[in-house]
Parts: sequence; C-alpha cells; structure tokens
Amino acid sequence: MSLAFLFPGQGSQAVGMGQSLVEAFTVAREVFQEIDDALGQKLSALMKDGPEDQLTLTENAQPALMAVSVAVARVLDRDFGVSMDRAAWAAGHSLGQYSALCAAGALSLSDTARLLKLRGQAMQRAVPVGEGAMASLIGPKSDLALAEAAAKAGSAAGVCVVANDNNAGNIVISGTRAGVDLAIEKAKELGARAIPLNVSAPFHSPLMQPAADEMAEALAGAAISAPIIPIIDNVTARPESDPEAIRRLLVEQVTGRVRWRESMEWMAGKGGVTRFAELGSGKVLTGMAKRIAPDAEAVALNGPEEIEAFALSL
Repeated sequence: MSLAFLFPGQGSQAVGMGQSLVEAFTVAREVFQEIDDALGQKLSALMKDGPEDQLTLTENAQPALMAVSVAVARVLDRDFGVSMDRAAWAAGHSLGQYSALCAAGALSLSDTARLLKLRGQAMQRAVPVGEGAMASLIGPKSDLALAEAAAKAGSAAGVCVVANDNNAGNIVISGTRAGVDLAIEKAKELGARAIPLNVSAPFHSPLMQPAADEMAEALAGAAISAPIIPIIDNVTARPESDPEAIRRLLVEQVTGRVRWRESMEWMAGKGGVTRFAELGSGKVLTGMAKRIAPDAEAVALNGPEEIEAFALSL
C-alpha cells in the first residue's frame, strides 16, 4: 500500500487547534515553543484561546497551521515510530507546501515559521484591502474549462485568473474586485454557483507579484536541503527534491495556480498512492482526496486518537 502525506492550507485554522496534541505529547509542546521563540510571539496562546479574528489574519494563520501539521508529523515519528519516509510522497496546499518541506527536513522549523510569517505579511501588503477579491466556483458544472472561461470574461474588467484548481466542482478564481465580479456573472451564466470568499487579498494571482519579490529575497537566504521524500509541487503538480528548484518554485507559487487536482491525480495514478493521510488541522484535503481519488483511502490525523489508530494500521 503506497502512502502519501497531505498538509492543509489556509482556511483550516480554528481556535483550539492542536491543543489535544500539546496536552498529550511533549514533542508537540516543543514544536509550539520553538515557533513562539522564532517569531517572538505567543502564537501558541493565540491558537489556544483566540480571538478568532486575530488567528484568521494571514500572517498568523499560516505559521499556526504549519505548527499543527509539523507537530502531528513529529508525534508520528517520535511517539509512534512512523517517520516521513514511510510515505512515498508528500504534498501541501499553498502554505501547506512549507509544512511538507519542514516535516520532510528540507527547511528548519524556525526558518519555516519566519518565512510563513513574512509570506502572510507580504501577501497582505501586496494589494490594498478592498481592491482584490476571490470567489469559489462550485457545483457539478464547475470544471477547469468553465473556470477558465469565467476568468477570461472577468479579465475584460480587470485581473482575473484561476487561483486554485482544487477538484472538479471546487475551483477558485482571484483578481481585482471588478474582474472577479464580472467572472462571477459569467460563471453563473455557464451554470456554476459562485460564492465570493471572505479573504483579505487576491492570493495566487499576478497581483501578488510584490509579495513574490519579497519572498524571493527571503528565500534566497534560506537554507534548503533535499527533502527525505519528494514533495509534489503546487506549481508543476510533479515531485520535486532539488533544493534550488524548490527555492524557485516557492517564489512562483505566490502568483501561480495551486494545481491541487492534478497533484492528487498524479499521486493516485503514476505515484501509485492508495492511501492519503492529512496531517494537521481540519479535514479539507481529506474531503478533496475522496472526490479526486475515490478508490484510495483518505484519513485526517488531527488528534491523539486518530494518530494512534493510523500508526497501528500501518
């Protein structure tokens, strides 16, 4: 049975996430403490007690989600003897790619926390609040072709691109507010449901270029090693292990499309994956996995009970 580890992205955060881990496992407490020290911020307290509006801020949500994911990975390793290399592949959704790289030893925990804090701040700075927008196109007709047609129509009014190709029936567009609004109208004409997203910036669009420039500078000075297992890259939807390619693609990821559906299809097809395990907060990627690869098993490892059951099943 070929296994892949998945690492969630923004939107999976919730007040209280990771608390069952820190109560049960020393290594989880160590992960949270190291991140607090790296950031000079009591992020762990914000994760435990909120307030929710502060946790949801991009600059806090990104390192917080990584903290829980890496804590799960290290609990699996230290407490249950399940190291990352028990999997054939790993993949992370947007910021989750940093979590995957950290868990696989390509980035240090402290560097990952600092990079994600900066990434969140840079993405927020890139576009004034209110000028950008994102929307989710959902429903049985919401495939990539429909989303690209809607985005093309929206580009007549401003920037509009497909940002996240999550799975058939769930595709996200991003751009200027005028561009996205026009794309929503077109998507509805084509038979999709379109839901504006409550986000602070138009992520994974060309409008994020200032953030990509900031990340290029930060990543140029970051120590990146080859991960112990290949990471499926968001930009290429293919496995990557070369440190310099990883560095370049992390910059491209800021403005580029998250090709999640293709990544999952590759793992379930050529990658031979029959079992996916989502490490961290929530079950978003588990749900996507069940839709994209219905013949594969998919489980979410959020707390001690799920982690133990998963380890015993290997």
